[in-house]
Amino acid sequence: MSLERCQSEWAEIEQEYQQLQETHKVYRQKLEELTNLQAMCSNAIGKQRKGLKDIKQSLHKCANTCADKESEVIKDLHGQIKEKQSFFSDMEAYLPKKNGLYLNLVLGNVNVTLLSNQAKFAYKDEYEKFKLYMTIILMFGAVTCLFLLNYRVIDEIFNFLLVWYYCTLTIRESILINNGSRIKGWWVLHHYVSTFLSGVMLTWPEGPMYQMFRSQFLAFSIYQSCVQCLQYYYQSGCLYRLRALGERNQLDLTVEGFQSWMWRGLTFVLPFLFFGHFWQLYNAVALFNLSALEDCKEWQVFMLALTFLVLFLGNFLTTLKVVHHKVQKNKNKIKKK
Repeated sequence: MSLERCQSEWAEIEQEYQQLQETHKVYRQKLEELTNLQAMCSNAIGKQRKGLKDIKQSLHKCANTCADKESEVIKDLHGQIKEKQSFFSDMEAYLPKKNGLYLNLVLGNVNVTLLSNQAKFAYKDEYEKFKLYMTIILMFGAVTCLFLLNYRVIDEIFNFLLVWYYCTLTIRESILINNGSRIKGWWVLHHYVSTFLSGVMLTWPEGPMYQMFRSQFLAFSIYQSCVQCLQYYYQSGCLYRLRALGERNQLDLTVEGFQSWMWRGLTFVLPFLFFGHFWQLYNAVALFNLSALEDCKEWQVFMLALTFLVLFLGNFLTTLKVVHHKVQKNKNKIKKK
């Protein structure tokens, strides 16, 4: 390469560098403007929320002494307040906000708000794929431990993988909730309980008690993974249709349990879910029986029994509540017709 050509290319690079500097300067200015706008919006929403709260308290006092016509006005105002609060929640999904206690403990005060729809959807889809791939890996891991490699060290690796998986899910779910996902209640708590259970399994030392429960736990893990894969594919299809119709939030997730929106075309999953719930109860009973034996010295046995019982009660009662609510809703629709 000749010197003249090198000088020509250097001049071209220098020109592009000058343009880059100008572009970066504009970018930093826009970023500062964006930060100021975010702060202004957050402060305005906080002020609005405080005002709505004061109005609600005043309306509550007026409701006790008002006439019939005034009660209609109060009811209408309550509806408008609720609507505005919903709009504020949608606005806040695109504004930086403080992390909850769990995210603060795990990540510190790091802003995890994703500011564009594209980024939110990409993170949600990556979360769903992570769940699916890890479920398949865990299923093969349980099959390997149960049928191929009966070694304690392999069991430890499998249990450690379970702990890591559920810990990761709790962090990712917290980030999604921070960005507007409506997953809540037991289906969030379920992963924290599962993390604890996997951690106790990891610490359970080798011995006769462990060997007596090992096969049952691995078989349950295989069944649970199969049901979760089944749920993923059918829930994904159901969510896709409901989002296309505008009936569901774009950040709604697939869950290990059953929710009311899954009723359409997913009721066949219920028998598999209920069987899995009662298997958790069976695990709890088996562990309680083991803990009652004279040879049982490990604290993990009784603790696992309690944890499986909590999982059974949470899963079974929550699913039953959803089913009962949906049946009652369908009955009311039929009566109106």
